[in-house]
Amino acid sequence: MARNKTLNAADTPLRRAEPDAHWSALRPGDRVTVRLSPGYETGGLISAVTPDHAVVWVDLDGGRGRMLLHCGDGVEILPD
Repeated sequence: MARNKTLNAADTPLRRAEPDAHWSALRPGDRVTVRLSPGYETGGLISAVTPDHAVVWVDLDGGRGRMLLHCGDGVEILPD
């Protein structure tokens, strides 16, 4: 006898994440502001962008490291 299978969050299909339209204009060396959530933002320079512009690496100002951002992370990347 077959059992009914219940899908949990790990089994549900992933939805395609699309970058904001302005992400396609981002280039390495561009100065940006990264808005993580309301009231929390930081500046930096784009160090790398994937060909589909879905993933962006940002070198944070003040030597605070490098941050990988995906278009599905819910952050905003605003050009300065």
